[in-house]
Amino acid sequence: MKLLPFLFLFCTLSLQAQFQINGIVKDSQTKKALPFATIATENGTVSIADVDGKFSFTLLTPPEILKISYVGYQSQTISLFEKKPYFTILLSPQTDALQEVVLSTENPANDLIRKVITNKNNNNPLKKLTAFQYKTYNKLLVTANPDSISGKIDTVFADFTTKDKIAKIDSSDYKFKKLITKQHLFLTEKVSQFQFEKPLLKETILGTKMAGFKEPIYELLGFSLQSSSVYDDKYELFETKYKSPIADKALKEYRYKILDTTTIANRNVVVVYFKNKISRKGLEGLLYIDIENFAVAKAVMRIRSVLNITGTHEFRYLSEEKVWFPTRKNFKIIKGKSKEPTAVLGGRIEFAAEDDDNQIRKDASDFTYLASEMQVYDLQVNPKLKIKKTAIAIDVKANANQRDETFWQENRSDSLDTRSERTYVVLDSVVTKEKIEKKIKFGRKIINGYLPFGPIDFDLRYLLSYNNYEGFRLGLGGVTNEQFSKIFRLEGYAAYGLKDEKNKYHIGSAIRVGNFSNTWIGGSFTDDVREIASTNFAIDKRVFKLYDPRPINISTFYNHQTWRAFIETKIIPKTESIWQIAHSDITPLFDYTFVYKDQLFRNFAMTSAMVSIQWNPNSAYMQTPNGKIEYEKRYPKFTFQLTKSLSNFFNNDFEFSKIDARIEYEKKYLNGQKSAVLLQGGYVFGDLPLTHLYNTSPNNLTKDNLLQRVTIAGKNSFETMYFNEFFSTEFVMLQFKHGFKRVELFKKVKPSLVLVTRMAWGNLKNPEDHIGIEFKTLDRGFFESGIELNQIYKGFGLTGFYRYGPNQLARLEDNIAIKLSFVLDLGL
Repeated sequence: MKLLPFLFLFCTLSLQAQFQINGIVKDSQTKKALPFATIATENGTVSIADVDGKFSFTLLTPPEILKISYVGYQSQTISLFEKKPYFTILLSPQTDALQEVVLSTENPANDLIRKVITNKNNNNPLKKLTAFQYKTYNKLLVTANPDSISGKIDTVFADFTTKDKIAKIDSSDYKFKKLITKQHLFLTEKVSQFQFEKPLLKETILGTKMAGFKEPIYELLGFSLQSSSVYDDKYELFETKYKSPIADKALKEYRYKILDTTTIANRNVVVVYFKNKISRKGLEGLLYIDIENFAVAKAVMRIRSVLNITGTHEFRYLSEEKVWFPTRKNFKIIKGKSKEPTAVLGGRIEFAAEDDDNQIRKDASDFTYLASEMQVYDLQVNPKLKIKKTAIAIDVKANANQRDETFWQENRSDSLDTRSERTYVVLDSVVTKEKIEKKIKFGRKIINGYLPFGPIDFDLRYLLSYNNYEGFRLGLGGVTNEQFSKIFRLEGYAAYGLKDEKNKYHIGSAIRVGNFSNTWIGGSFTDDVREIASTNFAIDKRVFKLYDPRPINISTFYNHQTWRAFIETKIIPKTESIWQIAHSDITPLFDYTFVYKDQLFRNFAMTSAMVSIQWNPNSAYMQTPNGKIEYEKRYPKFTFQLTKSLSNFFNNDFEFSKIDARIEYEKKYLNGQKSAVLLQGGYVFGDLPLTHLYNTSPNNLTKDNLLQRVTIAGKNSFETMYFNEFFSTEFVMLQFKHGFKRVELFKKVKPSLVLVTRMAWGNLKNPEDHIGIEFKTLDRGFFESGIELNQIYKGFGLTGFYRYGPNQLARLEDNIAIKLSFVLDLGL
């Protein structure tokens, strides 16, 4: 999902209404807004104001009166005979009601919420029901209300010579209103079938239609706008999780107030207002509580921050099952307050920054909003189900993006209005004319380090690099893409080191034998160099960097000529794995001799079998016509790798087994902070040369002067550990990181503070077998801590680390490492 986090898809659909009523409800004395006031018409239509006291609703016929009520205030009825674009309604407090609140020592809302929490499992359909299935129609659009945009002449002035009036049009608002009157900015539709067989809920996308795209952006289909259930302890809005107002310990974090009583589906409900009392950026909203079974009959969740987001859940009471079942979800995002521009939908929509709180001038982003509505139909309770492919959370049918108009007419809750129909026509035409779909695919390739050219994606990693052994390394490489073939690929590269004056190359091919499992079988040959004692997990995804800082400082490599046969697959649920057999002829490119069974080895041959697996038990996967993707990455992630020598196979010199393991965990906080933990270890059984042991990723130069050691910091490397200082046959390392939200010191100086602590322990068996290089062992442990000030200016930052503990060096400055850092922010 961090490929392109397409973030803008929310709440209410545009209605084909003829009469719109807008206004705000305020306290007549303080002039403060009254959140969630009730607005009713004489024909029974009821609306609730938002958290800012504002309301807006549309009707097919014009009402004559509005009745506005709020707990603790005198109700007011106003006539709509005089048509106004905006109503400001002032309510007066009730003196007796205020006294009652002051004298009361108990809050009846708290007691009601306790009963809701106690009865959650009895009222949650996912807990109470054994099985069900239903279909949903979802419409998501980015648009604006044309009536809210003036779009009028901005300046009128006269020519001094002719006295003619010359009008200067405010082109930005004028053009935007002209555009938005005819169409939306973005539109997508989706029809899905949900199946639940306790405890699994699976979505199958039957049809999808995305304006401007022949093939949908699959990551967007899996984007989480709001929680599917209101009963979970964590409620999610726009991929951010908040403590639910009915979580087990919610009473410690929320305050509650009963606003009103009403009926839904002929059942009496109490309207309860809630607000987070700990965090200003927490949830607030309304809960409609059934007073008979204490279930949620409707919910409105709201946050106010950089973006103002509202999520609404509506339910239908199933009398036979005695449960409120969700029937509709709405989601809406509008611009909040921010000193920085806020980009969503992969940067396609940007809300402009506010220079000050009193700015009068508004731009298009002030009127733009994102809205989504999902409606449930064809509900079946307790049907006979057998869910297939249970490890797949979302399954996209092969023909989902090829549905005809008959399919959409049968599944839409309402027919499309003129603006929506025109949106498809215009965006399809624009995307085709401007080749936007091709540009998006091109951008994806570039972000991942490939330059597409016809049937070949050239690999930008091989163009230029530097290390202390090869000097500058020039190269060219790439891999065939889907234009060449969807089931067969060729790959390769060639490189030349200006310092060692040696050629390196790689060539390989693979064939795809499984679409669902994305299984490839292939082989390759490589003649190249590699850092000694480096730990590589074969399953690690390819990461493109404009620079790779560590190799710049590395001097000790070995040459390997490797034949490799492999299978890469995702056939095991929630895993990615590589299975391979490889034979390598190894030549150390430094002064080194390995003693093995009383023989001296300067060159050696190794044949081994290896399996490398990454298991992501909490991640969510989507099956698309193009293969399986991890659309929602969650932690922890587990990586395991086993390498075993093959004794009587292709002239193998050593008997060994090697186990590597890694656990990664990240946690993001609502205040913008992030914590990360990395635990990694390895163990060698048998005997291996130094080239294939562990160096625990050092990144410090052996120089006397501190300033001479200033280089570029790595990602997870030990910054105060010198190259070739320690080697191990068994090791474990632990890293803690905690990053704080960026702080604006000056207009363009916004550093991100990260606290880092790393530690490692290890041991080396038979150190006397390794001749020609001096080193130490990690049996007493290695410890360093430091501070990273990243992205101080235009991505550049500064880091500082200090080495302490048993392996601390005698001279103070030798324990200090100062490094530069660079973070390329692509807005992903």
